[in-house]
Amino acid sequence: MNGSNRLTPESSSVSVTPEHLHSHDLEDGHIVHSHIHSEESLRRIVNRLSRIEGHIRGIKTMVQQNSPCPDVLLQIAAVRGALDKVARIVLDEHLTDCIARAAKEGDIELEIKQLKAALDRFMP
Repeated sequence: MNGSNRLTPESSSVSVTPEHLHSHDLEDGHIVHSHIHSEESLRRIVNRLSRIEGHIRGIKTMVQQNSPCPDVLLQIAAVRGALDKVARIVLDEHLTDCIARAAKEGDIELEIKQLKAALDRFMP
């Protein structure tokens, strides 16, 4: 997802709104449409990201305390796995909610194009 399509505020204590707008630049102009996500869904993602953020701070502390490299690598692998799980949740919700809504509204080509571009950046 691009920087203008943020699902999460900086901390879970910030109120999460169920609807947000983001824009897409096209060759023929500028289109804005809404992506609607439930508060429960956003809260779940924010909570996961907050735990990951704490985990990363823990890894930083491990490095500062000169912890054994294999232990640090193990924790980095755990964070990667947690981030991959968040990405799967976001992708699943995008497919089931946003893509489905775009198909109903006639914007499916644009959404698929943007999803492909995001996946190109996301996947190695």
